[in-house]
Amino acid sequence: MAHVTVTAKVVSDNTGIVAEIPVILTDYGVLMPLVNYIMKIKHLRSASTITKLVQAVGLLLDYMEANHDSYDNPKELFAGFVQRLYTGTVSEDGQDPSGLYWNGRTPSVVRQMVTQLSAFSDWMAKDQDHQPFNPWRQATHAEEMLAWAAWHHKRDRAFLAHTWDRSSASLKMTRARNVLLKKTPIIDHDEAKHFPEEHFHDLIFRGFIIPGKQKSSRIEERLNLRDILITLLMHYGGLRMSEPFHLYVHDVVIDPLRDGSAWVRVYYPSLGQAPKDCFDAKGKPINCKRDEYLRRRWHMQPRTEYPESHQWHAGWKNTVVDESQHFINVNWFPTWAGELFWKLWVFYMAQRAQLQCDHPFAFVTLEGKPYGIDSFQRAHKTAVKRIGLQPAKALGTSPHGHRHAYGQRCREAGLDPIVTKKAMHHASLESQIPYTEPPRATVMRALEIAMQRQQDGENALPQPDFLAYGFKDVDPLGLMSSPNPKLRRS
Repeated sequence: MAHVTVTAKVVSDNTGIVAEIPVILTDYGVLMPLVNYIMKIKHLRSASTITKLVQAVGLLLDYMEANHDSYDNPKELFAGFVQRLYTGTVSEDGQDPSGLYWNGRTPSVVRQMVTQLSAFSDWMAKDQDHQPFNPWRQATHAEEMLAWAAWHHKRDRAFLAHTWDRSSASLKMTRARNVLLKKTPIIDHDEAKHFPEEHFHDLIFRGFIIPGKQKSSRIEERLNLRDILITLLMHYGGLRMSEPFHLYVHDVVIDPLRDGSAWVRVYYPSLGQAPKDCFDAKGKPINCKRDEYLRRRWHMQPRTEYPESHQWHAGWKNTVVDESQHFINVNWFPTWAGELFWKLWVFYMAQRAQLQCDHPFAFVTLEGKPYGIDSFQRAHKTAVKRIGLQPAKALGTSPHGHRHAYGQRCREAGLDPIVTKKAMHHASLESQIPYTEPPRATVMRALEIAMQRQQDGENALPQPDFLAYGFKDVDPLGLMSSPNPKLRRS
């Protein structure tokens, strides 16, 4: 069944409100069950999650087309599909008669796909009376014990563990899916690749320049203030890359607690408290949320609602927000960064005021339209190259490296983990582990210092004498006979 994925505008009622979602077109028209399911879960799932669901359904359709004559029922076909997600479809001789030529995927990726497809299948079975392709079955005793162990492990670490209901969990523990999944390896997080601090000032003052204006005496002519401000929010404010793109012009004011510093609040894209410049038909201010504000005043949607392929799309993670107005504070570290941000913000606002902007978003293109994440990534890449560095996530020189640098700075300063959690707006202490894991060199230094401390004390570990144990050939170069003086016992 040939198919393509396109973005469609869906109107579900007489309000005329349009939802843009990815849909699959086949030889027989739109795959309507998928459209109906997405419309049902759209308000509960992120745009990226829905995009991944559509991609998984597309892969399943491809597999069905290539292997429709190999299975007798949907359960067997789905089990074969999952197996090929793990192994890929190319044989040892490099051939693939099915024509799919898939590479194998990691257990975590397969688990995400299968979980989403199983939920979609369950919905079709219930709503449209179809046979599910990954039905539930009675769990074996071993599966039930493992499920209970996982439940207790999660409960012991949960902040609201006292609200967990054991009786309702009992039913879940007695069920298992027909298709068994491989265990995902337990990951020991390596150091987060962060942007090198020694090059950061070069990046913002020599990387983000306006071509042809490098020698201008006016800072607003010489520098790309928009991209500098976004980078400062990530590097010294700890924001995720998508978060600055939700910022309104209203969201930055002078900090009442620190004179001359910027107080930046990033609001939840849809539920955040809207500015006070939205009025009803009688001219009275309306107290509303940001999704209604954008729709009423600007005829727009929150940027999370646009498809991932749309230039205005910006995601939003599970960020801990203020209880009443649903925003996060930018916590400057070092604190003087807020003063630098405010000085540049004033210049940038003067630039933006000269453009025709029909929206409230702070960061804009030269045409006055909302600035896109893809465009910023390209500008950041160019700036990194301009100062002689190679842009790569593995080197910490991608935009992601700035938030990682913020986390490393918090760790090196010895901040209490609770403070770091608050500063980085994490939902749990475990969330900050990838950002604050010490680099390998730091671990090695710590172990060397600990070993030296132990060697100087009474509990020194004796170095083995290999020759005494008959290992005559273990050290032909005599390296062990003259150990590092720093490690030699007195």
